[in-house]
Parts: sequence; C-alpha cells; structure tokens
Amino acid sequence: MDLDPARRAVFAQELRDALAAQCPGSVTALRGSLARGTADPYSDIDLAWTVPDAQFEACVAAVGPCLGAVRAVVSLRSDPDSQRDSQRPCSRKLLFLAFRDMPLFWRLDLEILAVSDGSAGPSGPVGAGLGGGRAQEDGGPEAVGDPEWSLAASALANAVAVVKAVLRGQPEVAVGLLERGLRRIGAGGSASGRWRADVVRLANAAAEHEPAQRPLADQVKRLAAELLEG
Repeated sequence: MDLDPARRAVFAQELRDALAAQCPGSVTALRGSLARGTADPYSDIDLAWTVPDAQFEACVAAVGPCLGAVRAVVSLRSDPDSQRDSQRPCSRKLLFLAFRDMPLFWRLDLEILAVSDGSAGPSGPVGAGLGGGRAQEDGGPEAVGDPEWSLAASALANAVAVVKAVLRGQPEVAVGLLERGLRRIGAGGSASGRWRADVVRLANAAAEHEPAQRPLADQVKRLAAELLEG
C-alpha cells in the first residue's frame, strides 16, 4: 500500500484546485493535522471550502462531479448535523468522500461554508466547526433514519479508524471506535484486542445491516488482513 505523504499532498492540492475552479471567488484551506504539520501516513484529508452564500446550494450539489473529475468518487456521505441555519452568518455542510484507488485512510472531510458579506473566512470563527476529532477519526453522529446518512457506512468508517488507531499504538482509542461502530448498527459485543478479527467482525456486521455496503466492507477486511495481526 502506497502511503507516501507526498502523494497525499499532491492529491489534496488537486482537490483544492478543482474546488477553486468550480466556484470563482471561493477559498479553500487545509484543516486538521495536514494544516498543523502533524500528519502521519494514516491521516485523512480535511478541507474547508468557503463559498459565496448565493452559490452555496449549487456548490454542495457540484462536489461529486467536480471532485470526481480529479479521481472517481466511490462514496459521498453528508453529515446530517450540518445544515443551513438562518440564525448564523453562514451555512455549513460537512461531506465525507472516498476515492477509487486511494487508501481508505485518506478520506476527504470537506466542510463547505457559505459566508455572507463581512463574515470571516475559513480561518475565522465561522470555520471552527470541523476542527474536533469526531468527524476526522469516527464515522459520525448517531443519525438513525436520516436519508443522507448510512449507519453501515458510518460503522465502516469506524472500522478504518480502528485500523488507524492500532497502527498508531492507541489501543484505548481503537476500543472506543470499535464499540461505537458496533452500537451504531445494533450489533452486540465488545473489543477482544484481536484487532484483525475485531475489524472483520465489525465489517461483516455492517454488510449484514446494509448489504449495499458489502463492497466497502470487503475493502475494510482486506485492509485489516494486510496491516493488522490477530
């Protein structure tokens, strides 16, 4: 598996360039560990895209085709907790994308901000929504029944994050991620510490919960077989 950080940096820049070209006058910015310079080979790609308020809905709709022109998009999910809010100076949408032939670790977490005139850009207060750990290292919120949110896909994102935590030497984090993933899809059990078996168990449970997610579950199982023991 090619986890060269230079390859990821080139890919992240290609994504930023495509977004900027899609909406003249918009601004993109790195977030998270890539922005801080603390990324490791397993770190995902966090971007903020600040767009004019009048273009917000069009930009959200264009993300799949726009970034699919850079590399084929195999998964695009929307965080149901992010939505337009008339009481705030900006609207916000958080999207999660995975791309063909890219490591599962390198998911794109894209926060789209619609900023009215005079509001701060992605480095200012309205861009603060993405910075925490759940969106980056977990599958997302417990959004039961939301049509834009697949609980099985969310659980599989947890499975990938389990692999990442184990490789980083963070078994306590891995336990929490695994058990939240199992709960998200109504599966029982807890972490055994046999990490390959644990991740395969979560992947199988996710595929059983939502058979349409079986191809992604199979990818997760291959990842675990390649990188984990037990």
